[in-house]
This record gives sequence, C-alpha cells and structure tokens, in this order.
Amino acid sequence: MMSYAVKNLVEGGRELIAFRIGDQEFCVNIMSVREIRGWTPATPLPHSPSYVLGVINLRGAVLPIINLSIRLGMKPVEPEARHVIIVAQVGAKVVGLLVEAVSDILTVSDDNIQPTPEISSDLEKQYARGILAIDKRMICLIELGALFPDAESEAA
Repeated sequence: MMSYAVKNLVEGGRELIAFRIGDQEFCVNIMSVREIRGWTPATPLPHSPSYVLGVINLRGAVLPIINLSIRLGMKPVEPEARHVIIVAQVGAKVVGLLVEAVSDILTVSDDNIQPTPEISSDLEKQYARGILAIDKRMICLIELGALFPDAESEAA
C-alpha cells in the first residue's frame, strides 16, 4: 500500500489525515477513518444526489461512494485509477470518500487550528472547522458530520 509521512507537530494532540482534491488540501479526524483503499468503479444509483457516485461491495457490505469535490461545492473530479477512497464512519453510517490522494497524517494541538475566516460562506462554516497553516500549506479541517447531517441525526 502507500506510505504516509507522519508529522509530529506537538505531543498529545489530535491526529488528522490530510488529503488532496484538486489544488487544495483538506483533513479529517483520523478516528473517523476506517481504511484507505484504491479506486474501485462504483455502480450508479438512480435518483441519488449528484455527489453520490454510486455504491461498491466492501467485503459483503454495500458502501456508498461520495465524490467529495462535488459535496464540497468544488469542480467535479472524474475518478481515475490513481484516486483513493477514504472509508469513513460518519455517525451510524459508513461512507467512501473519493479523493485524489492522501498526503499526510498530522498530529496537531488546538493551538495549530486557526478559525475559519469571516468571509467564508455559511455553507463553508458548517463543514469547515478551521484552517491549519503547516509548512507553507493551508489545510482545511472538515467536520464530516456537518457534510452528512442525516448520518449524524440517525446516530442520536
């Protein structure tokens, strides 16, 4: 499989997994990530939201695949063999997130996370929990529960 650089920025911080979509980097809490796997073509589902590519069979379970670029309101990314699927637990559901590549595993403290700028739209403020400025990189911290609120409400 792939090897990932581990960057220990501070002892006792939270671990995040960073990934790329287009020219931008994002990260999510590593505790919600169940696995990272190579791209597998998805079987389309009729009448599904535009960001749902379809479903794949993951060891006997049906896994919905989300095109994260569309879900984040960005230019759609067409899946290619080099893309990866981040299998993540969101509330009571497990989903596959299509991203271009996983770039890092980061250990950060809350002090490393800057607030989302005031000029951000309400939609961005819903899912963007903050910005990490690390090694001349700007990485947006995403709250998966805010991107998929139905999954969170079912867990309650």
